[in-house]
Amino acid sequence: MNIDEIREYRLAKADVEECFPFDEETLVFKVMGKMFLLAGLNDSPVQINVKCDPDRAIELRDEYAQVLPGYHMNKKHWNTIVIDGLLGARFLKQQIDHSYELVRASLPKKYR
Repeated sequence: MNIDEIREYRLAKADVEECFPFDEETLVFKVMGKMFLLAGLNDSPVQINVKCDPDRAIELRDEYAQVLPGYHMNKKHWNTIVIDGLLGARFLKQQIDHSYELVRASLPKKYR
């Protein structure tokens, strides 16, 4: 997946917005105002930060060399995924969906 495919996939979800709150190179996706995915537009290869269940985050880091503790994020709850072509689109979509669902579940009930 490239950054355009990631963007298109994310924006198809309910209540998702994109913005550049930090700088013009870091694209942030939010659900109801809460971040669930960050992507560096100038990174080569592309890297994304996604929220992850802490136990699952450790398992993924142990299993995949492309999954690292979240860069500039809380390392317990965020992973950085290096998209170098070795991980399939299905895996990437699963991680993005997991992040989206974690953040959405943390919202007050009236916003879910």
